Amino acid sequence: MELKKEALYAKSHEWVVIDGDMATIGISDFAQSELGDLVFVNLPEPGDEVTAGETFSDVESVKAVSDIYSPVSGTVAEINEELLDAPELINENANDAWFIKVEGVSEKAEGLLSPEEYEAFCEEEA
Repeated sequence: MELKKEALYAKSHEWVVIDGDMATIGISDFAQSELGDLVFVNLPEPGDEVTAGETFSDVESVKAVSDIYSPVSGTVAEINEELLDAPELINENANDAWFIKVEGVSEKAEGLLSPEEYEAFCEEEA
């Protein structure tokens, strides 16, 4: 499992990198490996509001459909349109395949984990 050293992680397996009032969100390498081959990703529209701890997206794999939760609250500034045509990019490198960028970050989900804490959490789950 590869971790983004600059990210914080949610127990629902999303990562977030916060830079000022802007946050970039994706799913962890652990999550993509558990989901299997991704075949579809559903993203919000720029301008949509996201709330910490609530779903903003879902992904479909050959196994199931899974919700993606936002680790922060704010407004969607940008979506990764590349994922709409090529969801397999998430499987290829989950740490680079960000889903959305959120501006005006006002609140973080409670209980975000450091990379080390997240790694220990995943080991317990496995």
